[in-house]
Order: sequence, then structure tokens, then C-alpha cells
Amino acid sequence: MDWTLLSWVTAGVFIIATLYASVGHAGASGYVAVMTLAGLAPTVVKPTALILNILVALIATWQFAPYCEWRRFWPFALLALPLAFVGGYFTAPPEVFKRLVGGVLWLSAIRLWLPKSVEGEPRFPSIALALPSGAAIGLLAGLTGTGGGIFLTPLLLLARWAETKTASAVSAAFILGNSLAGLLGYVASASPLPALIWPLLVAALAGGWLGSYLGSRRLPPRVIERALSAVLIVAGGKLLFG
Repeated sequence: MDWTLLSWVTAGVFIIATLYASVGHAGASGYVAVMTLAGLAPTVVKPTALILNILVALIATWQFAPYCEWRRFWPFALLALPLAFVGGYFTAPPEVFKRLVGGVLWLSAIRLWLPKSVEGEPRFPSIALALPSGAAIGLLAGLTGTGGGIFLTPLLLLARWAETKTASAVSAAFILGNSLAGLLGYVASASPLPALIWPLLVAALAGGWLGSYLGSRRLPPRVIERALSAVLIVAGGKLLFG
């Protein structure tokens, strides 16, 4: 990759990390979008997104730790973590990867338009529903290089399994666990890590801290989410139809 393109990708990662961190997510689908628009190969996109996701998810998990409830976390994580490892181990054929990730990006864009509030007292997750849901999200997360939080958060809220801050806390820990498992699976497959990761790590770290500050004190989250959804729709369309 030439320096000009690397500079654009690094700037994009910084912006995405800032935007996602401001709404309580790690940003994997956004990193995938940026790298996809830059024309990077799936073998670069997947491990890079996982590594960046781990870094920003660490920040989010630390910040939301007081709101995380084990009884709402483990039913989803129990099967999600091993299946994220399996998904990380396997590399889908390029055309399958493009269609799969394109669908994930579009679903992520739709998720950003969903309401976040839930009425009534939250219930604890149903084990019969949480286990298979976590398994499916974990496998998808490992295959696509995402953390799965973009799907878990709306599920927790719409099913009335958590209030907003608890949902963010549970999702942050879920994203961190899935991203770690997915990266371990990728490394176990003897696949090399991308050489361009270091400047992107710095950008993600800076963006994660800045976004956390802005999201908690300055910017309206819904404005940020609308901008993110536009980026995801463009990148998803490029994968699905380009």
C-alpha cells in the first residue's frame, strides 16, 4: 500500500473510531467499510478490523464496567466465544466474504436507525433464546471480522433484556470477547497479520478516547449515527453490487 492510500485509511479509522466510540461501540463494521472503500483484500480487512476492535472495545469495556451485569452477559457469550474462534479460523472465499460483509454493513446501518429506548422493567434473558442468538452472532463476528455488538445491543433493547447503559456495557464486553476469540482463531490458522496495522492502531486509540469524551459530553448521538449509517450503506453497496 502506498503512503497516500495508507494516510487516507488511517484518517478514516480515526474518524470511525471517534464516531463509534461516541455511541458506545468499537467500530469494526466501520473499519471494514473504510478498508473496503480503499480496495483492501479480505485477508487484510478481517484481521485488521479484529485488532482495531479489540483496542477500542477495551476502552469501552473499562468505561462501562460499572453497568455490566454478568447474568445478562454469559448466556450470549457462552457459545459466542468458541464460535467466534471458529469463524476467525476460517477464511471465506472472496465473493462469499464480500456478500456476507456487505449484508452485515447494511444490517448495521439499519440498526443505527432503530430506537434505543425500551419501556418497562428489563427482564433477564431467556436462556433458550440467548444461547442460539449468541452462537449465531459469534460465528458471524468471527467470519466477518466484527465484534457482534451491532446486533446484540438492539436485541437486548428490543427484547427488554437490558436498559440502555447495561446493554452498552454487556455489548462492549461481548465485542471484546468475540474479537479476541476471532483473532485467536485467525492466528491459529497460521495466517499472517497485516503489516499496516501499527499506524491504524494509533489512530484507533486516539479516536476511541476522543469519541468517548465527545459522546459523553458534546455531540448528539443520533446525528453521529445518521452519518455512520450513510458510510455503511455506501460500503455495503460496493461489496454487494460492485
